[in-house]
Amino acid sequence: MTTAYLNSPLGPLVAGAIDQGICLLAFSDERESDALLKRAVQPPGSESVSGKHPHIQALETQMAQYFLGTRRDFEVPVVLAGTPFQERVWRRLMEIPYGQTISYNELSRRIGCSGGQRAVGRANGDNRIAIVVPCHRVIRANGDLGGYSGGLPRKRRLLDVEREGAVQGTLFQGDSNRATPESYVR
Repeated sequence: MTTAYLNSPLGPLVAGAIDQGICLLAFSDERESDALLKRAVQPPGSESVSGKHPHIQALETQMAQYFLGTRRDFEVPVVLAGTPFQERVWRRLMEIPYGQTISYNELSRRIGCSGGQRAVGRANGDNRIAIVVPCHRVIRANGDLGGYSGGLPRKRRLLDVEREGAVQGTLFQGDSNRATPESYVR
């Protein structure tokens, strides 16, 4: 697996790719980012190496467009690897339209698991490909945000990006990063 760090208006991300597609995208300051890296899809016996990969380069461009408000759907291939239930949840997440949210209850209903909100929430939390597999679009039935491994301020900003069409400023005070394509790779 090839890994690279990407800058974003919401903080640094670590991306991972194998020949089949993107298998990791996580905020690099997450407590679990090291654990996510270990659980990311890799050929048996291989190690992750830092470097360039065509899928990561495509992701970088598409992420810049997303944060500029000019991209709604990601076209980079993704590799989903989990239990059959997790994969069903993650595929359904990718069907939630840009700018819309659904509840955990509705998501469980859509995958044919009525009453399975907790299991859906757990699968959501196990998502290894943030933003591209848009787990941030799932909220509580009462409208509260619920959880997000990247933190609730980021979840709120991702939903704002989709509602407003572009990042209007930055999440972190004193952070001079702006959403420009040049600011994404470090």
